[in-house]
Amino acid sequence: MILTLCLTACGGGGSGGSSTSSSTLSAAAQVGESLFNDPILSSTGAMSCASCHDKANHHAAPDTRSVPAGANAGHEAGRQAPSLQYLKFNTAFTFAGDGTPTGGFTWDGRAASLADQASGPLLNPNEMANTSIEDVVAKLKRSTHAAAFRMVFGDDILERPADAFARLQFALQQYQIEDPDFAPFSSKFDLWQAGKAQLTSAELKGWSLFNDPAKGNCAACHVSTSVGGNPPLFTDNTFDALGVPRNPEIKANADSNYYDLGLCGPSRADLGSRTDLCGAFRVPTLRNVARTAPYFHNGAIKTLTDAVRFYVRRDTHPEEWYPTDPNGVVLKFNDLPTAYHANVNVTEAPYDRKRGDAPALNESEIADLVSFLNTLTDGYTP
Repeated sequence: MILTLCLTACGGGGSGGSSTSSSTLSAAAQVGESLFNDPILSSTGAMSCASCHDKANHHAAPDTRSVPAGANAGHEAGRQAPSLQYLKFNTAFTFAGDGTPTGGFTWDGRAASLADQASGPLLNPNEMANTSIEDVVAKLKRSTHAAAFRMVFGDDILERPADAFARLQFALQQYQIEDPDFAPFSSKFDLWQAGKAQLTSAELKGWSLFNDPAKGNCAACHVSTSVGGNPPLFTDNTFDALGVPRNPEIKANADSNYYDLGLCGPSRADLGSRTDLCGAFRVPTLRNVARTAPYFHNGAIKTLTDAVRFYVRRDTHPEEWYPTDPNGVVLKFNDLPTAYHANVNVTEAPYDRKRGDAPALNESEIADLVSFLNTLTDGYTP
């Protein structure tokens, strides 16, 4: 229903702030930075990109609401607002040679680039709630940024709404690509990899569990090796159906017939016939995961420890995550229609277990894994 990897935001307030690296940015990126932090482009003039992609919180939501509120009262984004960091290394959506969907921006991958991603929140009635491209450009034209925008993109650019909107998208994209704050690689893990920090015993145990294909097996999707000359991004940019429990805090879920099916709709329209993809959402980076609760596309899991517990106890103790019917039957995968339950990942560890089996990780191992995940938080000082 909603673009939630939004370049321009959803949710009120936000600390935003000006980047300390403005002098290193191109003119277009500097314009993008200014507009990213200014609420002028929303329908109410009260929210900016930074409202739910707060620099002070790794460009993720500044609070722990399941999903951000929209600009207009009574409206909300339908998906959790994750961090924008490290997205510049992503690519457009495609199907790999083996048919695996990969790439793309937003939880369902439908935006082809950071620039393309910007248009959704700007025009979505449940987010920034502008009525049209012309509406957005009119706000820009009235703003204090108009002169700088013209200087960078041409004297008459604001008289051509379609072109001006495209340049706005480009400016926001360039800000994210050029500003090092969007990909600092400054975590304890990065310093450890560089030989400048030491991991504790618990963190090292967690690192081992993270990579062990019979235990945490996190690295199967959250790749822990360098790719393309960059430090590990902790995502393979693919999509997975995890059977996350339904979140009653999301207003749209009050309708028992409503389901957010990720790749096959309702926000994304081009894969509606691919019922084998229903329930699959993008695998996000785990960098800064300890600071970006709540978790998963619907914000249903509130703490990092519970997110790890969900992975390893979803199948062995489903009653901990899902409701039961009057007969005591656990309604597993209750945020997916029954027809799509077969799409949920149940084949690889830690999901390769059934009710009553021992989980892949015990509580001590879960704590160790969480200790390691905390090492992925940027801004670490030895």
